[in-house]
Amino acid sequence: MGSLREIETRINSTKKTSQITRAMQMVSASKLNRAELNAKAFVPYMEKVQEVAASIAAGTDTEHPMLVSRPVNKTAYIVITADRGLCGGYNSNMIRKVANVIAERHASLDDVVIFAIGRKGYEFFSKRGYNVIDSVIGISDHPSFAEIKDIASKAVGMFTDGTYDELYMYYTHYESAISHIVTEEKVLPLTDIATEDTALTSYEFEPSGEAILEVLLPQYAESLIFGALLDSKASEHASSMTAMKNATDNAGELIDDLTLQFNRARQAAITQEITEIIGGVAALE
Repeated sequence: MGSLREIETRINSTKKTSQITRAMQMVSASKLNRAELNAKAFVPYMEKVQEVAASIAAGTDTEHPMLVSRPVNKTAYIVITADRGLCGGYNSNMIRKVANVIAERHASLDDVVIFAIGRKGYEFFSKRGYNVIDSVIGISDHPSFAEIKDIASKAVGMFTDGTYDELYMYYTHYESAISHIVTEEKVLPLTDIATEDTALTSYEFEPSGEAILEVLLPQYAESLIFGALLDSKASEHASSMTAMKNATDNAGELIDDLTLQFNRARQAAITQEITEIIGGVAALE
């Protein structure tokens, strides 16, 4: 047991830490509300673009390169993480999942290229010898498409050019404030753009289906990436809020334990002083 001064110092420092974590929890909760709305608001747009693209693709005889599978020699991965820590297992779960998948699927890192969105993912993969060909760091808490337009266009364009033969995306899907799932989604080729749940509509288009697909399919693939980013941001803020709440709760428990220690130490000191006084009085008698 430490001295009274040492225990009191620890109590004061823990209280200050608790105030900081509580404030960070409130900030994350505020950011989460808006991020959740952004993610949900983007879903109808995504569904409509998918429905239109699937309908035009189904009504067009010519197969667009983005819709056709080809032999896989090289694979690209888009990995979405946060720029900062203090958000529980948000970053570590993502990085661990991607690293394990790459180790299982590929005998050599030469068969893999990485697009990193977020500082944590970029630093991990670049330091370990992965081929990180592009990255975006400093994404805002409520991102706009302009922030990732360049990397999304590059990822889609390099697939079309044949630099790699498939493109996967890893992001954290937001289900609720306490539930977030690391999710894999195949971006390219768009072999399953028309799912069983997609209601196909007959369209009349001009000038041709092929010309429309040339513009629409890259936009659809890029919107998939942006939608995943919005989903990940909601998960990031929720993870941060939960982590800060746990830190605040742990600080409260530590303060209670330290206060109990302080009271016991003070009582022991008082008892010791009383004992010494009684002993001194007895010696004088």
